[in-house]
Amino acid sequence: MGKVGVSAEEKALPYYKYFEQDLAPIPAEKLVILAEGTGDEKKAVPFERKDLFLAGMDEDYCQTGYGVMDDGTGFVCNTTYMPGVTGEMLDWWFPWHSVGSDLRYKIWDPEDHYFARADRADYVCDPNVPMNQKTWGVNHYIMEDVGPGPEFLKLCFKNPADFGYDISNIGTEKCQSMVCAIGESSCAAAMTHKWYPYEDGVMFCSRFWIGFGVVDGKIVKTLPEGVRIPDIVPKGLFAHNIKEFSNLAAILPQVYKENKGAL
Repeated sequence: MGKVGVSAEEKALPYYKYFEQDLAPIPAEKLVILAEGTGDEKKAVPFERKDLFLAGMDEDYCQTGYGVMDDGTGFVCNTTYMPGVTGEMLDWWFPWHSVGSDLRYKIWDPEDHYFARADRADYVCDPNVPMNQKTWGVNHYIMEDVGPGPEFLKLCFKNPADFGYDISNIGTEKCQSMVCAIGESSCAAAMTHKWYPYEDGVMFCSRFWIGFGVVDGKIVKTLPEGVRIPDIVPKGLFAHNIKEFSNLAAILPQVYKENKGAL
C-alpha cells in the first residue's frame, strides 16, 4: 500500500525519517483475529459498564477483536504492549500530534493518516494546562482511511468525567492515564484509550463502541432500533487500530526523546 503525500516543508522536518521507514509489523496473532473474526464467544464490555474496563475488571469480555453486539452496535477491542514507552510519552503524544505540522499525524500511520488538527491549539499549547488534560474539550479534525478510503472525522475529546467514567479509576494500577472521545463521521462512535505500566513499558488498551453519540449532553446509543452495524465497519476499524498502534509503539520512544521539549 502506498503512503500519503508529503510536502517539501514536511520533508525538511527532523521527524520525516519516521515517515520514510517501514511500518512496524502487526503481531501475527492479531492478523489471525482480523482474518477469522472473534466469533460469538466474547463481546466487548457494554458501554453502560465501561467502568469495568478502566478498573481492569473486564476480563470476561473481549480484549482483542471486533464484532457486533446483540443490540446492533459495533465494537473494537485492542490491547498493545508497548515496550520502552511510558505513560508520560502517551500523555504528550495525543496533544503533540494535533498541533504543528500534519507530518506529526502522518508518521503515526504513513499509509492512512492525512492530518489531525486541534480546534483549540492555544489551549493545547498552553504550558499551564497539565499534559494529561490537553485533549479535554478539544476537537480534532481528522482525515484518515480506515478501509473504504480517506474520510473526514471529528473527534470530540472529553474530560473522562463528562464521558461518564468514575474518575477514581484513573491513576490506579490498571489505568495510569487515558483519553476518550466521541467520533462524528459517517458512523458515530465512542472511543477510549487507557494505559498503565507493564513489564518494560506500558499496556495500551483501546475500546470503541460504534453506534454511540451525544444526545442532550449524554452519550447514548444513536443507532436506530432494528439497525445492525455492517460487519465490515468494526473489521475495518480493527485493521486500522492494530496497524497504527503497532507502529506507534515502535516509534514513540525516540520521537518523544527528540521532540518532548515543546508542543
